[in-house]
Amino acid sequence: MTNHLTRSAALGLGLAFAAVPAAAQDAWPTGPVHVYVGFPAGSSPDVLARIITDPLAERLGQPIVVENRPGAGGVIGIQQMLAAAGDGHTFGTTINGPMTTSQRMMDDTGYDVATDIVPVTLIATSPLVLAVSSASEITDVGGFIAAAGAEPEAIAYGSVGQGSGAHLTAELFAAEAGVEMLHVPFTSYAEVTTSIMGGEIDAGFMAPSAALPHVEAGTMRMLGITSAEPFPQAPDVPVLAGQAGLPDDFRAELWNAFIAPAGTDPAVVERLNAEINDILSDPAVQEQLLNMGWSAAPGTQGDLAERIAADTEMWGAVIDRVQAQQ
Repeated sequence: MTNHLTRSAALGLGLAFAAVPAAAQDAWPTGPVHVYVGFPAGSSPDVLARIITDPLAERLGQPIVVENRPGAGGVIGIQQMLAAAGDGHTFGTTINGPMTTSQRMMDDTGYDVATDIVPVTLIATSPLVLAVSSASEITDVGGFIAAAGAEPEAIAYGSVGQGSGAHLTAELFAAEAGVEMLHVPFTSYAEVTTSIMGGEIDAGFMAPSAALPHVEAGTMRMLGITSAEPFPQAPDVPVLAGQAGLPDDFRAELWNAFIAPAGTDPAVVERLNAEINDILSDPAVQEQLLNMGWSAAPGTQGDLAERIAADTEMWGAVIDRVQAQQ
């Protein structure tokens, strides 16, 4: 999906940090490390951050203070990270939105992803599932697309807000399937599931962890999943890619990443990448993540840079489509 120039820029962003002597790495950190999270304590992004920062603090030999700065879908957390930067001990964890879509949807985020932020590593990814009520006559993706294609807005779907990952995923699905659905925004997955089960809306794209309890209770049905591979906690749910005319490369994932302010010592970034990837290789950590509906996603700085570039392009096209319809 990414063109040659975008891919080159992404690789440059991720690989421009050359290693420096080990002595420079050994001298850091010299004090507490602060990690900014753009969501409240107890939220999924906050818990993900703490799953990583607790063992990371032990490895670094210094306390890590998680600074919760909620607001604007995670944008405030990045703004606060950048405002506090300068001591080499300030970092952040973020979901994909503030790194890929917010700059297209907000007048001014106060930062430029390409110049103000250094990618450290992906932490985890989560697909979304297409869910309907168990009382629905729709039992598979083909039937869902047929129902949605019967007439414009024949299917109403819920999301956790305008411009959210769930909203944009549904719009990507609609574009690829050649249908037009009615978007009904809510503020939480709990509201979406309540409305699906109450018959107020027909469906929703949501995190597996939000849908699974209702599926297990027999009140909801999952028709498909947006990842390239089946999700370990829902192995019987088919991937959407290639079904009922959808492209074989159809994919839409939420992700969480560790980031640093521009100007951070490249040796520090390299060390953090190595330490976090090692933490993510721990089966106990992987199980914690899976229990929350996330899969560990270790990788290089370049991997994260490429993901940022590819998703910015993909979701940018979806945003353009949505805005053109308004």
